[in-house]
Amino acid sequence: MRPPDRPICGLVCRASWPIRSPIRVATDRRSPARRKRALTLTAIGTAAGLFSGLFGIGGGSVIVPLLVLWLAYDEHTATATSLAAIVFIAAFGAATQGLYGNVRLLDAVLVGVPAVGGVLLGTWLQQRVPGRSISLMFAALLLASATELVLR
Repeated sequence: MRPPDRPICGLVCRASWPIRSPIRVATDRRSPARRKRALTLTAIGTAAGLFSGLFGIGGGSVIVPLLVLWLAYDEHTATATSLAAIVFIAAFGAATQGLYGNVRLLDAVLVGVPAVGGVLLGTWLQQRVPGRSISLMFAALLLASATELVLR
């Protein structure tokens, strides 16, 4: 079976096929709404990068909530978008930290390899949990983490 031929999608749709909803590439970049959306996404990315460099966090704790709150993403799409963005953030962050001599490569491998299994399990589970429940579980995790940091 061939991927659908849609001129608006171009190469991106063909690369993502047969995923349920193909990624669409915007064709009209002059729209004020598109400009505002692009600026909002850029602000989210900048904040995520800043927090990633400063604290080693950014995806789940910055990108996901801001996509949900500022751009009305549902929790599933926000999480998936955040995971895709993390690829760039993590690569540049790790390379920069490596230049400072801060990366323990073997430890990173020992954490990263099992994390692949964890992300597969987490993604499978997330597809079976309602978005509102995901938000509440995430909020509880953030509160518990904040409480732990304050009480230390």
